[in-house]
Amino acid sequence: MEYIAHLQKDKKISTIIGKEVYELKLHKNIPIRLMASIMSQQLNTKVAKVIFDRFLELFNGVEPTAKQVLDLPFDTLKAIGLSNAKVNYIQNVATFCIEHKISDKQLLALDDQAIIELLTRIKGVGKWTVEMLLMFTLGRKDVFAVDDLGIQQAMIKLYGLEASNKKQIKEQMLKLSEKWRPYRTYACLHLWGWKDEQPNK
Repeated sequence: MEYIAHLQKDKKISTIIGKEVYELKLHKNIPIRLMASIMSQQLNTKVAKVIFDRFLELFNGVEPTAKQVLDLPFDTLKAIGLSNAKVNYIQNVATFCIEHKISDKQLLALDDQAIIELLTRIKGVGKWTVEMLLMFTLGRKDVFAVDDLGIQQAMIKLYGLEASNKKQIKEQMLKLSEKWRPYRTYACLHLWGWKDEQPNK
């Protein structure tokens, strides 16, 4: 993979690139993927999958349209294991996508920053949520999730960053990530993978 040779120029990150090769894929029905991203906030992957599967069961296992989601009663959505806030945010996404006629075609034509600016207008959708969407749904290869706790922890450990000043850490992270362009998404994937393999201390 072309990204590996590029990332290996960074001596630190080259030490964590093992045999795992990551591929980015494009997934359809971006509005529903955004809802799934909200459902998964602050949950581990396994629990998030259970909740999303329950969500699909409400529509006989078929991914719904934004209108179908909006037509569901509040309590029906809450019953699959969502908080009041998450139900509100999912309904906000559905309403926004209907009002602005959000489609896969429209979003795929936009660059990363334009997508972040558009979708963070939705209450409950932050920059991190859209960055995850860019990486895992749109398959964009140069996204750096500076606010992600896992990425922060991995970089503090790998690069020996001083962990006491949050603002300073982010500045250092952004500076270090510049050399990974245009493959910063792949760098994040390797950092997450490496962090997950580390013993908890």
